[in-house]
Amino acid sequence: IAFDYGFLLRISEDARRAEALNEYLSCRSYLAGYGPTQADAEAFKLLCGPPNQRHAHALRWYRHIAALLPQMNGQAADSTKGKRVQPPWSPPDGTEIPKLKLYNSLTRTKELFVPQRGNRVLWYCCGPTVYDASHMGHARSYISFDILRRILMNYFKYDVFYCMNITDIDDKIIKRARQNHLLVQYRAKKPSASQILQDVLTAKQPFQVKLAETTDPDKKQMLERLDTAVTTALTPLQGAIQSKAPDAAIQKQAEVLLEEAKDLLSDWLDSQFGSQVTENSIFSLLPKYWEGEYHKDMDALNVLPADVLTRVSEYVPEIVEFVKKILDNGYGYESNGSVYFDTAKFDASSGHSYAKLVPEAVGDQKALQEGEGDLSISADRLSEKHSQNDFALWKASKPGEPSWESPWGKGRPGWHIECSAMAGSILGESMDIHGGGFDLRFPHHDNELAQSEAYFENNHWVRYFLHTGHLTIAGCKMSKSLKNFITIKDALAKHTARQLRLAFLMHSWKDTLDYSNNTMESAIQYEKFMSEFFLNVKDILRTPTDITGQFEKWEAEEIELNKSFYEKKEAVHEALCDNIDTRSALEEMRALVSQSNAYVAARKSAKLLPNRMLLQSIAHYLTDMFKTFGAIEGTEPIGFPVGNNGQSADLESTVMPYLNVLSDFREGVRKIAREQKVTEVLQLCDVVRDDILPELGVRLEDHEEGKEISKGQTKKLRKLYEAQEKLYNEYLQTNQNGS
Repeated sequence: IAFDYGFLLRISEDARRAEALNEYLSCRSYLAGYGPTQADAEAFKLLCGPPNQRHAHALRWYRHIAALLPQMNGQAADSTKGKRVQPPWSPPDGTEIPKLKLYNSLTRTKELFVPQRGNRVLWYCCGPTVYDASHMGHARSYISFDILRRILMNYFKYDVFYCMNITDIDDKIIKRARQNHLLVQYRAKKPSASQILQDVLTAKQPFQVKLAETTDPDKKQMLERLDTAVTTALTPLQGAIQSKAPDAAIQKQAEVLLEEAKDLLSDWLDSQFGSQVTENSIFSLLPKYWEGEYHKDMDALNVLPADVLTRVSEYVPEIVEFVKKILDNGYGYESNGSVYFDTAKFDASSGHSYAKLVPEAVGDQKALQEGEGDLSISADRLSEKHSQNDFALWKASKPGEPSWESPWGKGRPGWHIECSAMAGSILGESMDIHGGGFDLRFPHHDNELAQSEAYFENNHWVRYFLHTGHLTIAGCKMSKSLKNFITIKDALAKHTARQLRLAFLMHSWKDTLDYSNNTMESAIQYEKFMSEFFLNVKDILRTPTDITGQFEKWEAEEIELNKSFYEKKEAVHEALCDNIDTRSALEEMRALVSQSNAYVAARKSAKLLPNRMLLQSIAHYLTDMFKTFGAIEGTEPIGFPVGNNGQSADLESTVMPYLNVLSDFREGVRKIAREQKVTEVLQLCDVVRDDILPELGVRLEDHEEGKEISKGQTKKLRKLYEAQEKLYNEYLQTNQNGS
């Protein structure tokens, strides 16, 4: 058996090398019938001297080879006649492969991503509070997290388990449900115009006090807009009543005022009669409706559904048990039927720290009160706490609020405890990723961390905290409470889901994104640029060839483009490893397309066909990346899908034969029209090419040799037939007129 001494090359220490050699020789015959080889000589040279006597096999072998070595050297000239052996082999040095790093809000830096359990990633994301229409501020978080989730699953191949909650019990929901209910009742009574005027004027008094006391500039601006709208609607009604205008005119003005003042009026109605709303179904119908609308919006945006969806209303028993254990562990206290978290005691405990995410925000009463909710910051509620920094785990229900049984009396969950109990129930004592919007860091996520680590008695409930940046309009934060938002449905009426996703992909997921015409125009132009490339490649691939003809010789141009292709793939990978930098990744993809376009143009200029297989590989790669980002649905191997939303068929391949027929027919008509000098028919041919087909997403282009090609993104096949039929009838009519 040939002596395999390659393993000795990997050992630098002589004593260790002798020990390894001894172990190797202990199971190999090297005396009886033994003939030394060049391999023995090479191994001999690796040793600095005779092995230690305790390595008996290695020492015996060493002495044997030492005795035979002169004979071996004498036979070196005849060595070519003997048996040849393989030369030594060593692995290449290689290069360091980039590893995924994520910006972790717990450290405010990019950290190497290491899941706790092999390849499995446990991920919890804060979902919506469903009391109104979802807006683009929500889309900012949910599309961004959908992109991150898809990349982790489909690019980095992690096994992601994604859990998200629906908050359907909350101060905002309770208040909005009561307001809607009371306003409906008010309208049902059909109040007179004078009654509406009187009630609005009455409601305006506490509103003016609230406006004067508001210091937050964004909220103040929102309230001022409402005040202006109500005042503007008040004046015509007052004038109509004073001038004793016709009843119909007065009632019309009253309806205008009621519509403009509905927020102001419903708030006043709630302050007067909210405590009388006792039917629990009133508080469940509102969130149920808006949750349904939320899911429709997410589906329209191509956001993947969560693996597990939890609703607060379904987890009240688990929340009660969660609160009980926090009390048992000594981190909470009961006060007047409510239960509060003792932040000071928790922070003073060994191994615990309060406000890990935003420690500088501790004591920010404005933020803390917003976290407690509008219905939970009355003077009596605030006086129940040991410290103003403490927060509610369980709230004793007041009249006009839904309630559930608990050891502390009837009440409802605090906001922060909901996520802790639900995430803990599904994901256990520690998760890999927790996600949410930037504005949730304090107090919501800091309070989640504190109460969860108090429950599990650990300090690692979340390993990586990811927070998406704000979405602004003209520099102002988009917010429901500020009534400064564009609904997702409104956004989708102007732009496609792909265009919205591309806009998000072109910006960092953790930074502020301004939703503007410029932002969307950049996304649209990027989409057009990529779509044009895909259409060109598909046109090249449609060029007839046999099965062997598609494999063409590579010249210097192909080698250069292929080199650039792999460089761009490496650059994309590096960008995605760097905190999933999709902005840089898309720029590298754009550069790859620019280089591919230059290659195609150069080949066509030289009257040569571009290399099909190389362009197909590039187009496949780009398509796969867009699928990874969630910007392409369907199974088409190249490019963006064609057809209306919901169409699963490959419409382009279905329609293309008809487009080719239309193209050939048009070219034939143009040829006859040119020969017979019928300019009207030529003009009609131009109308079909320039006006009708582009509206259907189809463009006709001319090859160098004069033959037309068609690039299709058509929506309505019937219109193609109508265009063809119109052209043919016009041609027949022209000939019948004797032209």
